[in-house]
Amino acid sequence: MSANVLTIEAAKAAQLGILEEQDTTQAVHDVIVAMRANRRSGTANTKTRGEVAESGKKPFRQKGTGNARQGGNASPINRGGGVVFGPRPRDYSKQVNRKTKRLAFASALSDRISSGDVLAVDDLKIDDGKTKSFVSMINEIAGTEKALVVSSSFTDNTYLAARNVADSKLSTAAEVNTEELLAYDKVVLTESAMTILSSRTAV
Repeated sequence: MSANVLTIEAAKAAQLGILEEQDTTQAVHDVIVAMRANRRSGTANTKTRGEVAESGKKPFRQKGTGNARQGGNASPINRGGGVVFGPRPRDYSKQVNRKTKRLAFASALSDRISSGDVLAVDDLKIDDGKTKSFVSMINEIAGTEKALVVSSSFTDNTYLAARNVADSKLSTAAEVNTEELLAYDKVVLTESAMTILSSRTAV
């Protein structure tokens, strides 16, 4: 299967929203940070001295031992005591404006196209569902296994063939995101993906 490097001119002819001479670094940064923050569960938790399972009994008498006074074993300086300033459950999620998301997506795609990292193919499907067939095809098209394949949809056998290849990913044109566009060495676009991406990159 042959693949052609998608040029800026070809992308414009396919009505993809190409951004040139526009500084969108902040938009891309905000979107990537928000996506990674939204994946965090925020469930890390530690117990304070008031929550640990220790009795309130004084470990030794107040005076006469020569030791510093202590009121209980739950003190943070003791083994098994509470934690000071430890993590508590929290919400890490960040909100990003819809226009900023669209700008970042168009910017990421434009950057990959201008760098010559986007390849265009008519279609991509694996009929036999074998991983070996998928790896062979990706290496032939992109020259590397670390590739993102974007199409409007994929057959079940194509998903089966690609699911065990750790460095590659199949993503539909409606669901591919900014982080994915930047994470792989090569991006392979099918003809059917162009139409959907043209609407997603209109800024």
